[in-house]
Amino acid sequence: MSKKIIPAKRTENITYAVRDIVVLANEVAKTGKEMLYLNIGDPNIYDFEPPRHLVESTYKAMLENKNGYAPSSGIKEAVDAIEREAERKGITNAHDIFVTTGASEAIDICLTALVNEGENVLTPTPGYPLYTAIESKLEMISNPYYLNEENGWLPDIDDIKSKINDKTKAIILINPNNPTGSLYTKENLQQIIELALEHDLVIFADEIYDKLLFDGKQHISIASLNKDVSCITFGGLSKNYMVPGFRIGWGIVSGRKEVLADYIEAINKILRARLSANHPEQYGIQPSLEGDQSHLVEAMEKLSKRRDLTVEMLNDIPGISCVKPEGAFYAFPQLHMNQPDSHFVAELIKETGVVVVPGSGFGQKPGTQHFRVVFLPNEQILERAYKAIGDFYQKYLEKYPEAVGG
Repeated sequence: MSKKIIPAKRTENITYAVRDIVVLANEVAKTGKEMLYLNIGDPNIYDFEPPRHLVESTYKAMLENKNGYAPSSGIKEAVDAIEREAERKGITNAHDIFVTTGASEAIDICLTALVNEGENVLTPTPGYPLYTAIESKLEMISNPYYLNEENGWLPDIDDIKSKINDKTKAIILINPNNPTGSLYTKENLQQIIELALEHDLVIFADEIYDKLLFDGKQHISIASLNKDVSCITFGGLSKNYMVPGFRIGWGIVSGRKEVLADYIEAINKILRARLSANHPEQYGIQPSLEGDQSHLVEAMEKLSKRRDLTVEMLNDIPGISCVKPEGAFYAFPQLHMNQPDSHFVAELIKETGVVVVPGSGFGQKPGTQHFRVVFLPNEQILERAYKAIGDFYQKYLEKYPEAVGG
């Protein structure tokens, strides 16, 4: 009898709650129950579309047979456009810019080029689960830092200070944040810069949602605040330009060149080894960044109404509280109960067909329970979903009275 193939241990702790919850949702959908999906941040499955000129520029590149390999760091017109975008963000000392298969690949490459087995990076909690998946793959030591729900989900500076050790290589920021929708203040960012400089840390600035801002808020790119701090700013077309399936992202390396030179070369070794990012889609970068931006105005009009509805209806449910998001299209309401949020979410899906993601899939302070909602669907769907959540929550507490009091 043949032996079973044993997978690598580094895969044991890899989870991705956003997609993992779909397994259960698919089983429930097979029963014929109507499903309301509030789980995946894909604008294209709702009533959002990319700018026409972005799609046309990519199509034109395909017709012109720009279908072979691209340069490892990206085509020149795209890299130049990203550099001009960096300058508009206040990043005027970029030493290297590279185009990748989504911002996810840029993040993976940059962590791989920096962190050895047994070392760690400070990872926001709650935060995007990609980072903990890469952490497992690279056999890094987990080192989460907490966002403060009582302070608008801003990074807890004292907690960050307490977590830095001699094996810490970097600190990750997601701004605007996924899953909370928080937008970081200048003061908060400057405090993080001071810690990074003091301890020689690289800042990984995930700014993929930097144009999706509410209430006239302004995004501050952390790399723009200090020319000495070692920083990689990540961006892409997926969210701001509504083409997540194009898988086009980038990284911008800034800081002191003499400090970063060897690290930049290590990044480029990996970039060269994997050949290139998607080629024709790169011809959409310059038109996107420098063309008509009116799709953002339309998108934020929709999202503002849906954000306000989300906050109002969730906060009206006894036992649920929701901090008002200032960017992106997520909210991370708290369940004031003792039962695990994963159990609550599973029962919610089975009973109502409303699909959300348990907070434990993003990390959270021990003893707290949350779930993430995506408020991309239209108001009618959101109203039905939130009413169903409210009705279900009361039934849930009646069925599990031990959950009360969290």
